[in-house]
Amino acid sequence: MKYIYALTLSVVMITVTCNSQENDLTTVLYETYEEYKEPSLAKRRIKHIDLQPLIDSYRSNPKFTITKVGESIEGRDLNLISIGKGDTDVFLWSQMHGNEPTATQAIFDILKFLDAKSYPDTKRQILTNLRIHFLPMLNPDGAQVFKRRNTLGVDINRDALRLQSPESRTLKRVRDSVNAGLGFNLHDQSTYYNAERTPKPATMSYLAPAYNYEKDVNEVRANAMKIIGYMNNIIQKYAPGQVGRYNDDFEPRAFGDNIQKWGTSTILIESGGYPDDVEKQEIRKLNYVSILSAIYTIAKNDYHDLSLDTYWAIPENDRKLFDLKLEGVQYQLLGNTYTIDIGIHRMEIDESNFDDFWYKSQISDQGDLSTYYGYESFNAEGYTIQEGKVYFDILESVDEMNEASALNLLDEGYTYVRVKNIPEQLTDTEFPVQLITETYEVPEFRVGVGVNPTFLLTKEGQIRYAVINGFIIDLESSDDQGFKNGLILR
Repeated sequence: MKYIYALTLSVVMITVTCNSQENDLTTVLYETYEEYKEPSLAKRRIKHIDLQPLIDSYRSNPKFTITKVGESIEGRDLNLISIGKGDTDVFLWSQMHGNEPTATQAIFDILKFLDAKSYPDTKRQILTNLRIHFLPMLNPDGAQVFKRRNTLGVDINRDALRLQSPESRTLKRVRDSVNAGLGFNLHDQSTYYNAERTPKPATMSYLAPAYNYEKDVNEVRANAMKIIGYMNNIIQKYAPGQVGRYNDDFEPRAFGDNIQKWGTSTILIESGGYPDDVEKQEIRKLNYVSILSAIYTIAKNDYHDLSLDTYWAIPENDRKLFDLKLEGVQYQLLGNTYTIDIGIHRMEIDESNFDDFWYKSQISDQGDLSTYYGYESFNAEGYTIQEGKVYFDILESVDEMNEASALNLLDEGYTYVRVKNIPEQLTDTEFPVQLITETYEVPEFRVGVGVNPTFLLTKEGQIRYAVINGFIIDLESSDDQGFKNGLILR
């Protein structure tokens, strides 16, 4: 009996020690992240050309092997970056959708970490047991114009059977060539997903894709589930409650489902939203920390005994988030007063060079939105929507406008300002008013789905707030309120 007790105690101590070591590594990765963050990839709208100097630097580095594995439809190289000498192959591919670059950035952070001299024991464990392959940008043509699909107009993630696109054929060929035991399928998802029945965004969402309609769980899929459960525990430390799980209905055309079926334990990771993280840099950091931690536990081969319960306990993804939710506002229509909620989405419109964007907001829903949430929620009980006026003076140029004068106009009830000479290339304004041409006719005021939300909020007859292009502005506050842009209306 003493022997059994001692053995049990030893197992417990070993488990605690292993968990402690992994927690220590995760903490170190998080706290030292800025040392390894690749500074040249600071914004989401990265292009193929932005990656080439980085890839070239690894091409001359003996630790890495760079292999051209294909070309896109427009002739851009698809490169595989490999490191490590182990017997277990791990394959990570990113940006099969051109406008989903968060994990691509994280991959280059991971490469920088693996190349550094720090933490030699950790890296020795990883690189002697694993051979890791990174395909960082599968759809460079889509990335060039920040679009989901490739130049053929095909969703690469629905081309696993026909393999019509060269990018699809490359992914299949690489998967078959390296015959990886584990794979990471890296994406971005809409920032409007939330963890089911909570107001928290699904900052990270996971899926161990099904490999058949029955959604059976074999060893291959179970291993993916175990690693996802492990990664979920890591994310909970830094973004508690902000993890979702995708529906696992089998999609026979999808690469994730098929790669699972072909024998690679496939972990789908979707980067969603995080408050005040428009460029997803905190989410990029969470990718870096969680993926590297997962790679470490794979290298140690100690994930097999993890429970599947953690995976199934992750709440499902839901899509009930707005950028701004107005709760219980009064709206007067045809002589009657109604109390409604208003849900607003700020839609990104790309600049002509696809390097940046501006917002064109719209009302996405209204009525009873009590089961929905907002990144920003405003209790509008007691407030009444009031139509904004067109300022009576016509400005000669945009240069005559400034933030102070815009706020003064809002105080007086003006939300539109006419300007004679608006440069043709100007699409938006940094000032919290809508700039309109001399001939633009402001539509009849109506609050409705699809309408740009621009109006005032009054209380007891006084203008207290303005909503301009979907941003709420407290007219009694001097603080920076995160307003990005108004519109130019012609």
